[in-house]
This record gives sequence, C-alpha cells and structure tokens, in this order.
Amino acid sequence: MILRNISKIFIPALLLMGVAACNIDTIEDPNNPSVGAITSNASLSEIQNLVTGIEGGMRINLGFYFDGVGAIGREIYRFSTSDPRFTSDLLGKGSAVLDNNTFYTTNPYAARYRTVKNANILLEAVENSTAITTNEARNAAKGFANTIKAHQLLLVWVQQYDNGIRIDVADPNNLGPFVGEGDDKAALRAIAALLDEGNTQLTAGGAAFPFSLSSGFSGFDTPASFAKVNRALAARVHAYKSDWDLALQALAGSFYDQNGDLALGAYHPYSTAGGDALNPQWFPLNATGESRVVQPSFITDAEAGDTRLSKATKRADTEFQDGLQSDYDLTVYATNATSIPIVRNEELILLYAEAKIQKGDAGFLSDAVGALDVIRNAAGLGDYAGGTTQAELITEMLKQRRYSLFGEGHRWVDMRRYNLLNTLPIDRPGDDVWVKYPRPANED
Repeated sequence: MILRNISKIFIPALLLMGVAACNIDTIEDPNNPSVGAITSNASLSEIQNLVTGIEGGMRINLGFYFDGVGAIGREIYRFSTSDPRFTSDLLGKGSAVLDNNTFYTTNPYAARYRTVKNANILLEAVENSTAITTNEARNAAKGFANTIKAHQLLLVWVQQYDNGIRIDVADPNNLGPFVGEGDDKAALRAIAALLDEGNTQLTAGGAAFPFSLSSGFSGFDTPASFAKVNRALAARVHAYKSDWDLALQALAGSFYDQNGDLALGAYHPYSTAGGDALNPQWFPLNATGESRVVQPSFITDAEAGDTRLSKATKRADTEFQDGLQSDYDLTVYATNATSIPIVRNEELILLYAEAKIQKGDAGFLSDAVGALDVIRNAAGLGDYAGGTTQAELITEMLKQRRYSLFGEGHRWVDMRRYNLLNTLPIDRPGDDVWVKYPRPANED
C-alpha cells in the first residue's frame, strides 16, 4: 500500500529558505535524523528541521495536482510532447480514462500523505521532547501539526471525493478505514473535527511557537495568528459540506476582511535560491512543447474590463496539441519564484457571500451582494446589477469564484458540489468530465 510505504521521514533542511534564524542546538545529520531519535526526545533543532520539512513537503507534487484538477475542471490545458496523458486521460479523450496507477493519481496522493506522516511524527515528538518545557508550547506545536494534517487531507479529498480517504494513518501497520466511502461529507466532517482540535490547541498555545515558520506564513506565525489560518480552512471545509452557519462562524475567527487586502493569506513560498524549489505552475511566455495554456472559454465568458483576465496572457502564436488549441498562456504566477496561495482573503470574502446566499433570507442576500461587489469592484467591474433570487446569486457567486480563484484548484470542486460538471465545456467530441480520481492501485 502507498501509505505503508511512506515509512521514512522527509526532512529536507534547506528546502525552505525563509525560516528565521533562532538559537537551536545542532544535530549530526539534519537532513536525515532517525524517526526514533526524534519521537523519543527531540531537540529544538530536530523539531525545527521537522517543521521545515513539513512545509517543504506540502509543496511536493503540487504541479501534478494543479495540472490535474485544472484540466479536469476545464480551466487549463497542460500540453506536453513527452506525455500525452495530460490531454488524453485527464480530458477523457475517446476511450481514455483516469489511471489508478500513474503519476497524476499516485504522486499527489503519496506526497500529501507523506506530509501527514511527518505531522504525526511532530505530534509524537513534541509530546516526548524534554526540550519543549511548557504545555503551551506543546499545544502550539500540536495545533500547527493538526492544521497542516487537515489541509493535506482536504487536498486528498478533492481528488478522491466519495471514494473515501484515510484519516487515521498514524500507525502504517494498522491503517484506519476509508472514511466517506459513498458519503463524501463524512470525510469532510472528520477534517473539520481535526481543524477544530487544532484550533483548540492553538488557542491554548501561548504567545509563540517553539519553532519558526517560513515567509509563507508571514503575519500568521504565532499560535493566535496561525489560528486564523486554521479557521479560514475550516470555513472552506464547512462550505464544502454545506454547513453555512459553521462556515460563517469560522470566518468570524479567521482573517476574513472585506476592507482588507484580497491577497492576504498563507502561501507556499518559492525562490531561486540554491536548495529551494521553483513554482511548478510557471512556464515562460510563448513556450512550446511543454506549456500550460488557458481553456478558451475563460476569455470568451468574461465581462468586459475584468482585470482578472491578466491571469491569461495572449500568446504570439496559437498553441496546438492533440486536437486542442489556445491563444493564451496561463499567467496566474508572474515568475518561477511567485508564491502559491494556501488560502487567502479573496476566497474568504467569496465564502462569506456563498454562505449568505445559501442562508436565503432577504437580509442575507443583500449581505451577499455587498460582498460580491467588493470582489467585482476590485476586478474593475461595476456593482452587480443582475437578478437577486437565490439561484441567480449562486450563478454570480460561482462566476466570481471562477475568475478570482482561477488556476488555484477550486473550479472543479465548485462545479462538482453544485452538480454542474455537465456544464463544463467539452473540448473535443467524446471527451469526458470526471467526477473523481480513482483510488490508487496500491490502496485497493
């Protein structure tokens, strides 16, 4: 099984260059400390290295994840002369189906659970470490670990949906059951519970973590501020399981702010520094052979003057492959060192609008329109002037999510949870829009 094979700790000490310096003990081999040594009595240096590895591990195989959900959700085409599966399997060309034993299924799955494994090691390490001297510090570290675990499991759920996902994987020789087989909400409830546990721990976590976080969590690097990230992720999960009251409660504890910077949030950082990683979703403009291009309807469906169309840049020449074509490159990320968001304020404002729409009463609908206008105005558009029935506002909300969160992995999920996958564009006659990925072969 994939999960049982994830038995080695993954702690690349130099994988994140943005971790602040602090006074910590040295260890003999920071790139490969033994799991037993860390879980029995970890030094502060080993704990720091583990946290650094957890952050770095969150970025592993994100390129395959975003290419997959972006193509299935008909946001992009991933053109690759070296691998036709990006335009055959992912788009359901002819008789092609998603493979349960190939890179786009197994690599993201294994990477997310590898990070969960490291988070579980952190939980055990801080419990047993004499270097962690207060309960507040232990709670802070546990709250961080459980928040990251929940986020990683949510990405697994996005692809696996009602196949179910394993929540309890602490013991690789005694894995827990698949939660949510035939009922995707069960897995979401378990993820929400894990976030709640993490939030409780962060609230009791004192003034500081016993480690430093990368620049990706700038402004959210204390237990209290990191709890706002936890609540932001909880709002997303509650929306996915259609619990609108809990979504609004979570937003109230997050960094949601209609008057704030839409880009404010938590990120995966990248840089060109030696030993660090580059943004896997960036290609140079007008690349050929290996490129990410925009599905044409993103351009044709947009309102005139929408500044979010800057996420698609006109190519010098049309790019063709496998019966598909596009005139626009994906330019969500300006450079190969641009950060990728984990969660940010623009999504939270849209989640607020969605929850208010779903509540349905006139006052709630008015609140939703106000939030949607914040998003529209930021994109250079005037206030919303369409119909104000619940159904009409859902359509408007989904459109604003499409353009605000373009290329960030949300479109496929949104269309699936509103039973609108059949409205996504079919790129070639006979293509399919998939509901979920297959369970990886090694997990059957």
